[in-house]
Parts: sequence; structure tokens; C-alpha cells
Amino acid sequence: MKLTAEYFVEGMDTAEKARAQRVESVLPALKEAAAQVDQSGSFYQPHIKTLSDAGLLGLIIPEQYGGLGGGLRDLAAATFAMGSVCPSTALAYFFHCSSASRGLLALEAIEAGLFSAEETPLVRAFAEKVLTSMGRDGLWLANFASETVKSQTASITIGTTARPVDGGYRLSGVKSFGCATGVADRYLVTASLEGATDASGLCTFFVDRDAAGVKERQKWDAIGMRGTATHGLILEGVFVASDDALTVPAAFTRCMQMSRGSFVGNQLAGIAVYLGQAWSIYRATLQILTSNTFGDSGATIASSPMHQQLIGEMMADLETASLWLRRQLELETAEPEILTKAEVVKRWRLCKGQVSEYGFKVAVNALKCLGTTGTNNHGPAAKGLRDMAMALVQAFPAERGRLMAAQMETDGQEQQQFGVKAS
Repeated sequence: MKLTAEYFVEGMDTAEKARAQRVESVLPALKEAAAQVDQSGSFYQPHIKTLSDAGLLGLIIPEQYGGLGGGLRDLAAATFAMGSVCPSTALAYFFHCSSASRGLLALEAIEAGLFSAEETPLVRAFAEKVLTSMGRDGLWLANFASETVKSQTASITIGTTARPVDGGYRLSGVKSFGCATGVADRYLVTASLEGATDASGLCTFFVDRDAAGVKERQKWDAIGMRGTATHGLILEGVFVASDDALTVPAAFTRCMQMSRGSFVGNQLAGIAVYLGQAWSIYRATLQILTSNTFGDSGATIASSPMHQQLIGEMMADLETASLWLRRQLELETAEPEILTKAEVVKRWRLCKGQVSEYGFKVAVNALKCLGTTGTNNHGPAAKGLRDMAMALVQAFPAERGRLMAAQMETDGQEQQQFGVKAS
């Protein structure tokens, strides 16, 4: 039987298929709760045990740290498959897995010689704490970087500050986005050391979910992807012990240099959630159109010229989105590397917008195909349209990605990934 993940990730080896089978085993449970997740606008807590029991919280964690040893292909396959049944849960799961980059990239940076002999033990200890938390300990982590403050010169502006105190640091600030607020066991929070004026002062901290001074922002009543718990954090003088902090100067930016693509190097797995949803919308719509008939002729709804035209458009749009993301996955996983990092990043700027826009077109045409019947909020068209609308704004709109890619192409200008809000 073809696994759901194989409709996106092609040519899986034996180990990848085994990991994908674990993902396949949880899809019925995720699908069963999907309507409740959407209606309540809340993360479905039992999913944590479901995913943990399947070993999936450590999907991309090396085996020596208690994980399954998967890579980016495994993660993209998993989020595509989960996105086909419950995209909210899939996106929250992606952000949990993205936390692994704080460990994996750090170890790669050490291997590449980016840290001195004095710095290496500190960086390694923090990296291994991240990886063992997700693998051996089976904890759910959330990754908080983005904030409400934006700038024209940086994709992410960090205004949260870390003030040194006896035994550790005090964190203060507001994090606007990070899936699994109030759900994750621990948060990974990016903050700027007090007095820092550039990205070299960015540091990473473990923050316990129930630590004193941690508050949740007002819950987000979004149009779609409603069960991701992305309402963010308010940090009011939260104490973090030195052992839970990575404050080696420029450690954060040095680690980010190791990613094959942009930022943490696994963002495409987040967009794979939306591709999985678009694929699911198309399949559900086709099933409805081919199993229902006209009352006067008995012919299937799918046989009408109008519906066939729309089906053809959905096929083309879905294939276009799939090809864009498959190519990006190839660029970010091929050995040896096919293109330089700058070229990979440039294409990523374009890719996520193309996948989002063509996936949204699939949802629009599904709604046209199903007519007023498709406006049921829990049906594949209406719910799918609401969820796919979130793809248009997740991270940033496609127009901004095209602008940034064009700037890289024409004058070598790359948008600064991180900025620090002036104190």
C-alpha cells in the first residue's frame, strides 16, 4: 500500500519508509479530532501522547540522543501526511521538530570549527540538552523567535531582552508567534543580551512552560489553522538558570550559517503542511464529484464540462505546487550540494509563495466545484479554503518573497534575517 507521505516524497529508502509508516499509524487519530480542533480553535492535547507513543517527537533526532534518526525528507514527508488530515496539528508538530535545529546546527557548527576550544563544551552541552529533551525524554518543545515589532531591514526583530543576574538571566519581552503556547513542556526563546546592538547578542534560552512570569497572550481567533496555539508569550522578568542558556557571543548566528536553506534549514517542512492540505482538498472534492450524480441524467457531477475544466485546473495547480516543493527538498538534501546556499535561499523565497498560492487556488476551485454544498464549514472546500488562506500570510506574503528573490538576483541584496530592537 502506498503511504500518504509517498505522494509527496518520492524514492524513499527502507528506513524512511519505516519512519513514514509510524506517521501513517497516527493519521486516523489526527483525522478523527480534526473537526473538534477547528471548531474549538484549540490544540487537541491527547495528540501529544499519540505522537509520543509513536516515537514521532524524536523523528529527526539522532539515535544516540534517543530519536529515530530521520532527516529533512522524513520531516517533510511527515508534515505533508499530517497536513492531509489535520493541518493545525501538523503545523504545531512542525514547529516542535524545528526546535531540533538549535541542537543539530550547533553540533554541525562545532564540527565545522566555528567555535573555539573554550566555547565548544558550552555549545555542545546546550545542543545535547535540546536533542535529548526531544529524543530520550520525549518532551514537546516550542520555538519562539518572532515578535510583534517588525522592521524594514530584518525579517525578524528581537526585542526580548536577557539581563544577567546571579545564577542566570531575567527575560522580558513579548513573543507574538510560536506554535504550542501552553502546550509544549518547554519553550526555546530567542532573546538579545541587554545592551546588544546587533545579531551577535542573540541568545537562546530554555523556559519552562509554568515558570514564574510566563503568561500567554490573548488567544488568536484565526480564520484557519485554528488549533495551533500560536498566540505567543509574555515574559515578565522570567528567571533562566545559566545551565539553560546559550549565551556564547554570536553562537546563534554561527549556528544558523550551517543550514542548507534559509533560517534553520527546515522551513520547507512547514509549507509541506499546506501542500498536504491542498492534496487532501483535491482528493476529497474529486471523490464527491465522482460519487454523486445529476438527478435527471444519472451522470456523475464530475462528467459536466464545467466541473471537468475546474478539475483540470486543480490538477495543474496541485502539480505545480508539488513540483516547486519537491525541487526545493532536493536542493536542501542532495549530496553533494547542487547549488550554493545563496541560490538555495533565493529559490526558497520563491518556492513557499508559489506553493501557497497554487495550493490556495486548489481550494478556491474546490469551492466552485461543490457549490453551496461546499460551504459547510467542516467540509473539505470551506474548511480547506480557510486553512489554505493562512498559507498566504504564513512567514510573509509571496509578494515579499518574490521581491527579496529579485533583489538577490539583481543586486545581490539579501534581507537581514535577524535584527535587534534598539534599547
